[in-house]
Amino acid sequence: MAKFDVAVIGGGIVGLATAWQIQQLNPGTSVVILEKEAGEAQHQTGHNSGVIHSGLYYKPGSLKALNCVRGYSLLLEFADKYNIPYDLCGKVVVATSEEEVSQLEVLRKRGEENGLEGLKELTASEISDYEPHVRGVKGLFVPQTGIIDYKAVCAKLRSLVEEAGGVFTPNFKVEGIAQSSNHWMLRSGNQQVEADTFVNCAGLYSDKVAALCVPELDVKIIPFRGEYYMLKPSAKHLVRNLIYPVPDPNFPFLGVHFTRMMNGHVEAGPNAVLALRREGYTWKRIHVGELIESLMWPGFQKVAAKYWKTGMGEMWRSFSKRAFTKALQKLIPEIQESDLTPAEAGVRAQACDRDGGLLDDFKIIEKPGAVHVLNAPSPAATSSLSIGLTVAEAWMTMRNNRTQTA
Repeated sequence: MAKFDVAVIGGGIVGLATAWQIQQLNPGTSVVILEKEAGEAQHQTGHNSGVIHSGLYYKPGSLKALNCVRGYSLLLEFADKYNIPYDLCGKVVVATSEEEVSQLEVLRKRGEENGLEGLKELTASEISDYEPHVRGVKGLFVPQTGIIDYKAVCAKLRSLVEEAGGVFTPNFKVEGIAQSSNHWMLRSGNQQVEADTFVNCAGLYSDKVAALCVPELDVKIIPFRGEYYMLKPSAKHLVRNLIYPVPDPNFPFLGVHFTRMMNGHVEAGPNAVLALRREGYTWKRIHVGELIESLMWPGFQKVAAKYWKTGMGEMWRSFSKRAFTKALQKLIPEIQESDLTPAEAGVRAQACDRDGGLLDDFKIIEKPGAVHVLNAPSPAATSSLSIGLTVAEAWMTMRNNRTQTA
């Protein structure tokens, strides 16, 4: 049975960044990454559209704001150092009605409080200077936003972790966690790994992993699928870079938008519908037990009661291409159903507390010998190196305290 100083559960971008940052802070630490799939970045990270977020949306002082802004800089430094291509193309946030203008102003002020410089308010005519086919009453240009291939970032992180002596263990689904003296025993089938400490970065299953050793857990991951269309080559000229609507301040999703990707494709979406399993990328992928868990969670029931109209609209767009197109036409009136072809969906791990709150901020909890990352939806990819550093620093403190008391 292998023994390590620290085990990181989850081989997505947050888990890989955490493992690497631990090695950076304390070279020589023996690290193992336990991943239930055959390779890294198979779920949330691998289905990411590749946006480098600036920190525009997040409440100043929140974990999202702090880690997104720091993570933005760390990500660009990492990409420059290891020759990972990216493009700081900027984005336009568009108010399509007068009712949205006040919220656009809130976003501008919030972005400036988070340290963003060069934000530019746009009149209706000035929007066309950036995106000629977009129509709106007012806009905001955000120069810091960009695009990158997060799978490429993950591949480099994994190689760096392994070069420093770390071990990436695929096909290891953590099914049991037991504490023995000052060590943890992590089990997958008949395999076991022993670690002095562990970090839970299991994404869509982070709450289930935590529940194996944190019985009083008060949050549950509710999976929301985001469905996309791809613009056909004949329609790609309608989008230069990134185009976003003004988001609903009461709903933790950004609304359907347009994203130019590093491979040259243009995505349109996503909506946000309840997934019928945690890795439910289509309506056909159903796990009855996981679905019942979501539906029976008191917090989700309260969310559903509060946002049922919004939820029905999201579901209608899932089944109706015409309705999806109509939502996109608010930004680009020229878009037609015939311009869109179905693209790969993603699933967002959204934590929901028992009282009916969809957690708006990252949630990281520390327990003796363990750190659990329990809510890390967007902008977690942009923030990953900062989240990893935050967790690594918490791990170092935990490790030093254990050494002093041993």
